Amino acid sequence: MELITILLGLLPGFAWLFFFLGEDDHKEPKKLIAFTFIMGAAAAFVALFAELFLSSLIQGLGIARLSIFALLIFALTEEFIKFCAAYLSVKKNPAFDEPVDAMIYMVVAALGFATVENLGAINGTVYGQGALLVNIFATTSLRFVGATLLHALTSAIVGYYWAMTIREFEIKKPLLWGLLIATLLHCLFNYLIIILGNAAYTLVFLIIIAFFVLGDFEKLKKEAV
Repeated sequence: MELITILLGLLPGFAWLFFFLGEDDHKEPKKLIAFTFIMGAAAAFVALFAELFLSSLIQGLGIARLSIFALLIFALTEEFIKFCAAYLSVKKNPAFDEPVDAMIYMVVAALGFATVENLGAINGTVYGQGALLVNIFATTSLRFVGATLLHALTSAIVGYYWAMTIREFEIKKPLLWGLLIATLLHCLFNYLIIILGNAAYTLVFLIIIAFFVLGDFEKLKKEAV
């Protein structure tokens, strides 16, 4: 059962990883992809400790942990930490040589991050509801079309604006805009799933974001190296 749990925890992240790597016409070095994924996974633990500290601070100020303000802070924390993981992984690597690479490596780091979350969520399902395969499969399915995809999409948006920062396209402070947009979308997703508890809304929400993200991939692929 433990092996099944681990495999299902890994499945969503790796499935989306292969999908998004297909968006790159010039394949990236496998070692760099693996390193960035691992850095993203490590970043999940950094985010956990950061959010525990922020949660205590927010509650100490008398602010509800599930308030919009708190959700924004947690979303910004995760988006910034995911960016740092990708940036530290590739900033001086010669393979990081195309505008679209910024989106690719952001997604890779995000999926490493999400995979750690998935493993934690699925283990929580096992210990919280008993080791029933139906519960594990349900959690995996929800993570696949929910939080895992969200992390990939919001980080792809940050990557798009990161590419603009590197190439100095005609947008002022583009990386900050990318982090802001990603944070707002991440916060809205959490609001829909936590406060409203409606999976249908979140699915439609993610499909709309995915439409724009895939368009961003196509835009950057057309940019000269």
